[in-house]
Amino acid sequence: MSLPVIVMAKAPVPGTVKTRLAASLGAEAACDLYRRLLRHTLAHAAAYTEQLHLHVSPDAEHPELQALAAAFNAQLSVQCPGDLGARMQHAFTQLGTPALLIGSDCPFLDAEQLRHAEHSLRHSDITLTPSDDGGYVLIGLNRVHAAPFTDIAWSTPQVLAQSQRACQCSGLSLTLNPSLWDIDDGADLQRLRALQKFDSLVAECP
Repeated sequence: MSLPVIVMAKAPVPGTVKTRLAASLGAEAACDLYRRLLRHTLAHAAAYTEQLHLHVSPDAEHPELQALAAAFNAQLSVQCPGDLGARMQHAFTQLGTPALLIGSDCPFLDAEQLRHAEHSLRHSDITLTPSDDGGYVLIGLNRVHAAPFTDIAWSTPQVLAQSQRACQCSGLSLTLNPSLWDIDDGADLQRLRALQKFDSLVAECP
């Protein structure tokens, strides 16, 4: 049986999403790409699970978020205040575990990758799917722990190493899945554009 999947997302407002990409694409085009990535992520998560949860910020009033939740039969919730760690821990606590949590920046997190992460959780307390930039694109928990979410330098290349160390120090077993990469800047977009199977995501990008 599939696990619940939490997708963390922001309201698609130009200038507030994909700000690093906006430096090369412009705010409107970067936001359009974000919309497509989010829909792509939800579609693949929905192909894996019937327990889909969309945790959003700053609120749940944006009509596009409401439409996406309805389209993919996802439960819509608002992220709590605080840093990324606090928001992820709250999402797991609110939902319960075991569960998987992902963002919307990695187009490679398809149903097969989610099933692989689910399998990892059968043998460990925590599973992580690393990203090439030193962070991770997926975290799965068998039960809620504060360790992976506390005293982490979020949005830095140290996230994965610090998370691994926190789990080790807390006596938590950890499984790493094969590394993937997400779409943060212009170089990532060019790399994605070279993969024909993602043409629909990048076709309208300058």
